[in-house]
Amino acid sequence: MDRLIHTSLTGLRGAMARQTTTAHNLANANTTGFRAEMSSARALWVQGQGLESRAPSSREVLAADMRAGTVTDTGRDLDIAMQGEALLAVQAADGSEAYTRRGDLQVSSSGLLTTGDGRPVLGDGGPITIPAADSMRFADDGTIWIVPAGGDPNVPQQIDRLKLANPAGSRVLKGIDGLFRVENNGILPTDPEARLIPRSLEGSNVQVSQALIEMIEASRAWDTQLNLITTARDIDSAGAELMRLPS
Repeated sequence: MDRLIHTSLTGLRGAMARQTTTAHNLANANTTGFRAEMSSARALWVQGQGLESRAPSSREVLAADMRAGTVTDTGRDLDIAMQGEALLAVQAADGSEAYTRRGDLQVSSSGLLTTGDGRPVLGDGGPITIPAADSMRFADDGTIWIVPAGGDPNVPQQIDRLKLANPAGSRVLKGIDGLFRVENNGILPTDPEARLIPRSLEGSNVQVSQALIEMIEASRAWDTQLNLITTARDIDSAGAELMRLPS
């Protein structure tokens, strides 16, 4: 009987993991540049004499859905949307280089250029600092142009260039902080062909209706596994009753 119970328990954990992934995607349905997480279940066949019929399940987040989200023209000078598969290089909390599709950039009080969630944006020479300026704009190749404070508007100056990379040919994983990283701490080279759309933002690619369906399916899978455990308990109780000696 323990075989059925333990197998169903792994099914419960799998249903819970699927619900967690779906809930996380739904919570980020309005997050700029968010890529939906994808999880998958697989059977783990137990090896050994008399154990071949047991197959606990394992569900884990395997990758992210890299389909593009909807691009919206915002008219804001600091908003950018990456074209194609291009990724924007940022500095993660541990100082390593990571990548994102988030393009709602900000300039901090110290002049540091960051994403909307505070990640320092990387350029050709590392984190980018914007000097005091009357205006600022991005070209589609990622170059940053400013008109210095009090300067001639007709004579803008290039101060740096955003590092835009392409993950083609590299295995890129999504971390729990929402950033993408190259497997084994690799770094993507700058892609000179990568382009962005200035004054626009790319939305999340989460399909809310599909996510709600997945949530319902995970809930039904949970109920099914719970019913199996209840049935196993009833069978075990019935067997114990049959074995009880008459008083």
